[in-house]
Amino acid sequence: MQSVVIDKPYTFIPPRFSPFWHSLVRCLLPHYLRKSDGISAVECVGAEKLQASLDAGHGVMIVSNHCRPCDPMILDSLAAKVGRPFHVIASWHVFMTSRIQRFILPRMGGFSVYREGMDRESLKCAIHTVADGNFPLVIFAEGIITRTNDRLVNFMEGPAFMARAAAKQRKQGKVVIHPVFIRYFFEGNLEQSITPVVESIERRFSWQPQVQLPLRERIWKIGGALLDLKEIEYFQAPQPGTFRERLLRLVDHLLTPLEDRWTSGRHDGDTMARVKRLRTAILPDMVNRDLSEQDRASRWRQLADVYLVQQLHCYPGDYIENPTPERILETVERYEEDLTDVARPHFPIRAVITVGDAIEVIAARDKSQETDPITAEIRQRLEELMESSKSNRRTVPTGTEIS
Repeated sequence: MQSVVIDKPYTFIPPRFSPFWHSLVRCLLPHYLRKSDGISAVECVGAEKLQASLDAGHGVMIVSNHCRPCDPMILDSLAAKVGRPFHVIASWHVFMTSRIQRFILPRMGGFSVYREGMDRESLKCAIHTVADGNFPLVIFAEGIITRTNDRLVNFMEGPAFMARAAAKQRKQGKVVIHPVFIRYFFEGNLEQSITPVVESIERRFSWQPQVQLPLRERIWKIGGALLDLKEIEYFQAPQPGTFRERLLRLVDHLLTPLEDRWTSGRHDGDTMARVKRLRTAILPDMVNRDLSEQDRASRWRQLADVYLVQQLHCYPGDYIENPTPERILETVERYEEDLTDVARPHFPIRAVITVGDAIEVIAARDKSQETDPITAEIRQRLEELMESSKSNRRTVPTGTEIS
């Protein structure tokens, strides 16, 4: 389980933007992205739309999809293109990963948000950043890293709320939101790149390498085995049904008893909303150190189950039925990451950042609509960008005849 929950008292980490550190890190970034994430190039499409908003003096929010851990670093190429550094909201646990990250991220414009409770300081900072207009503010509306470049999970409504509050604070000029979609294209030999990962996972299962099967069937077999193992753990036996039906059944099996205990039997909302409610309820006593070691261990186990739900939420049941090279790569990366907490880089990957038209934000919300209209419009625009960005593929990678 990755350390996405920290059992320590939260302290807000504000941005401390430093031109010196920003320039230094920007020089090192291409080499770092190549080594850690396999990024060979970054391209920007439609940057002139963002440039026009900045030139007009608008307060700007950038709302992006969140497919890979490197997304915030990739967006620095767009910041360089428009000549304006960005500020980025990031989960507090990211700053707690290491002393280096805790030092560097604020100086790059990052600031923390506490996902396990109300973080008024972070909210004030975000609203002020947009209203002030000096730095465009980046928010990843999905709230988690999905590893699915052809799918958007449910959006948080926080970006729309912050943008309206900023529009209310702003004395003159507009507040606008630019939807931005980041798409990654793998341009190497796919079979050569992912076969070692597949074989490594098979060895973890004590299997002989399944070389008699086509690679796509090996990937399906691994996915089925991973789900079988979890069903055996929680149901004592593999369950019937389609892949999607089994995932949903396991999610409810994990969440329902925890919700009965911690949230008064409240089961409404999408999966990630349920996950957040549970973390918010389970964590406070752990932070306050008011628990015995036995109780603490029990709650860590409950948080591990909640984290498993987050992992399951990111597995679309039919994702590799249409096996594009990137979908296959993302699936194998997620298998490895969920087993080991780390996915190895695959080179070369070209990132394309596509900037959408500005959405003007007014301070008042139309409450006659059940769904927040700004959130709905952001999602619609990002879905359109998701589709249109597919045309930026240059070549079909070799070794893709595995379908």
